[in-house]
Amino acid sequence: MTDDKDVLRDVWFGRIPTCFTLYQDEITEREAEPYYLLLPRVSYLTLVTDKVKKHFQKVMRQEDISEIWFEYEGTPLKWHYPIGLLFDLLASSSALPWNITVHFKSFPEKDLLHCPSKDVIEAHFMSCVKEADALKHKSQVINEMQKKDHKQLWMGLQNARFQQYVNRGLHTFRLDLEKAEEPEIKLPTSIESLERQESSRKTSISALLTMPKPLTVWITTNCGKF
Repeated sequence: MTDDKDVLRDVWFGRIPTCFTLYQDEITEREAEPYYLLLPRVSYLTLVTDKVKKHFQKVMRQEDISEIWFEYEGTPLKWHYPIGLLFDLLASSSALPWNITVHFKSFPEKDLLHCPSKDVIEAHFMSCVKEADALKHKSQVINEMQKKDHKQLWMGLQNARFQQYVNRGLHTFRLDLEKAEEPEIKLPTSIESLERQESSRKTSISALLTMPKPLTVWITTNCGKF
């Protein structure tokens, strides 16, 4: 069995090459150059785009700047979904870099939640982690962590520090892995069997993607070790 920490490390260091372009109707004092950034899959847009915001604000008048928001091919990007989830749902079949449009006005109230501060992101993140832990470990990991451990988990995500992020809760999960048996793998014995397995796989994936809370599903799948 592959070491669990190695798998988590691969997920953690996953990056998406992204090109940010200012929306054409935004008022600027001079031409706004695109801004390129490697986005971490496990983070949130509003947590890692401070440099993007500062880059475009340099060419805009202060009175024309309001809350920043992003869209991809006409679809507003929900800041409370992890970046990797957004990319997988909307642009996984597109060529890189991922082209995201930046807006500073006409906030889509019906489509997006406001994000007034990083405290809001932290509260949302911890809520989702607790949901994922309840689904995968019956809340055993979170219940064994103290408040300072929760803060350390969040700071690891915010500061992009892998070791800080995995330091708490990983030991408990490793004990679970040691107790678990290697799953039995049954190979299909016929074309019909293979087709049934493929149909079942597609049905399962479709069910996951249509669940009301794809964020919890994504975190449970990709970040089950807290």
